[in-house]
Amino acid sequence: MDVHITLTGRGDLAAQVYRQLLEAVLDGRLRSGERLPPTRELARRLEISRNTVAVAYDRLVADGFLVGRAGAGTFVSAEPVRGRAAPRGVVLPRALWRSMPPAATPMSPARYDFRAGVPDPLLFPMESWRRLVARELRVSAITPGYGDPAGHEGLREAISRHIGVSRSVRAGAEDVLITNGAQQALDLVGRVLVEPGTCVAVEEPGYPPARLLFRSLGARVVGVPVDGEGIDVSAIPNGVRLVYVTPSHQFPLGTPMSLARRTALLAWAERRRAVVIEDDYDSEFRFGDRPLEPLQSLDRAGRVVYVGSFSKTLLPALRLGFLVAPASLAAALRAAKQLTDWHGSLPTQAALARFIDEGLLARHIRKATREYAARHALISAALERDERLRPVPSVAGLHLCARLSPGASVRPAPGLAVERLEAYCDGIPALSGLVLGYGAIRQPDIPAGLRLLQESIANG
Repeated sequence: MDVHITLTGRGDLAAQVYRQLLEAVLDGRLRSGERLPPTRELARRLEISRNTVAVAYDRLVADGFLVGRAGAGTFVSAEPVRGRAAPRGVVLPRALWRSMPPAATPMSPARYDFRAGVPDPLLFPMESWRRLVARELRVSAITPGYGDPAGHEGLREAISRHIGVSRSVRAGAEDVLITNGAQQALDLVGRVLVEPGTCVAVEEPGYPPARLLFRSLGARVVGVPVDGEGIDVSAIPNGVRLVYVTPSHQFPLGTPMSLARRTALLAWAERRRAVVIEDDYDSEFRFGDRPLEPLQSLDRAGRVVYVGSFSKTLLPALRLGFLVAPASLAAALRAAKQLTDWHGSLPTQAALARFIDEGLLARHIRKATREYAARHALISAALERDERLRPVPSVAGLHLCARLSPGASVRPAPGLAVERLEAYCDGIPALSGLVLGYGAIRQPDIPAGLRLLQESIANG
C-alpha cells in the first residue's frame, strides 16, 4: 500500500485513518483487489494502537469498501462500491399521496426576506432558554420511562394559566394536550373526528397545510369564502361536520372575525352538530385594541377545539404547540397522541413551563410586540403610498396582506423573498396580491426591501 496517512494527533484517530483510507479508495490510489498492510504493521508505521487501525478497517469492511479474507489479509473490494441511496423500488403510495405536492424544502435566506409566519430568532432570549434547558437535562431531572401522552404536567398547568389571562380561554391543566406544533394538533383532531368522505370546510383563501392534511385523512375538503368579517357562515355547505378557521387573525388576509360572525358560526355548529377548530396561531402580537374573545370562550355547547402554537411566539425549531378540547374528546385525543409519537421532548416541555412561570414568555412577547409593531407600521405606510397595492387592514401577527391592482404582477427579483396571495387560494379565480411577513427581515432592511419589491411590480 503506497498511501501516505497523516494524523493530527487531535480528535478520533480511528476516524482519521478511516477517512484517509476511504479517500484513497475513492480516488483510485488504492486499486480494486489491492492488499492492505496488516493492522499490526500499519499501527507500527503510524505509531498508534493496533486496535485503532482495526476499528478503521472494520468500518471500511462494514461499508463495503474493504473485504477480509481468512488467512490472506484485507483487500480493497473488487465489487463496485454501491452508493448509500436506498433502492428505487417498485412499491407506490396510495393514489392520494401521488397527487400531493412534494414536501417544501427550506428556503435559503434572502437579503430581503418577507416570508410570512417566520419569527425573528434574534429576539428570542437564548441565554435564558439555554439556562432552563440545561437545568432540565441534568441526570437528577430526567424521569425514567415514558411520560404522559398529554405532555408535561407543569407545562399544561402553565399554559392553562397563560391562555386564561392573555386570551380568556377557559381551560384547566387537564384540558390541555401538548403537541409538536399546531400541525400535529390538527392531525390529532382529524384522526379522532374525520372518516373517509367526511366533509371538512376550510377558509378560502386559507392555510394550505391544513387543507392538505384533512385531504390526506380522506376528508372531502371544501373552501368557504372569507370577506371583511371572516368566514361567510351562510356559504358553508350542507353536510359539513368540521370547520377550520383562524378567527383572531385570518390567515393569510389578516382580518379578524367579527363578533356577529363568531356568534353565527357557533350557532351553526350547534344546529349542525359540527365541530369548529379555532387556530389561534399568532394573535399574541397585537398592535391595537384588545382582541375579541376567542370562539372557545364564547362556546357554551362544547363544540370548539382551540389550537395554539409557540412556533410564532418563540421559535419554529422548538416544535411546541397545544390544543384545548371539550372533555368529551379528551380521552380519544390522548390515545391518538400516544399512538402517533407517545409524547414530545419532556425536557423541552419542562423548560418551557419554567419559562412561562418565571414571566419570561410574557416579557418576550411584550418586547417582540414593540419590535413587530414598528415593522408593521413601516410596511403599512409604504403600501399606503403605492396605488398598485391595497393593504388589507390588520392589527396583529407577523404578516400583512396587500391586494394588487388589476393588471399588476410581481416579477422575481434577486435577493427578494415574498409570497403571493394566489399560493393560499384553492378556488378559481384566485385572489391577486402579496403576503408580506416582517419577522424574518430586520427593521433597517425594510425600506430597501420595499423599494426592490415596488421596482419588481409590473403594470399590465
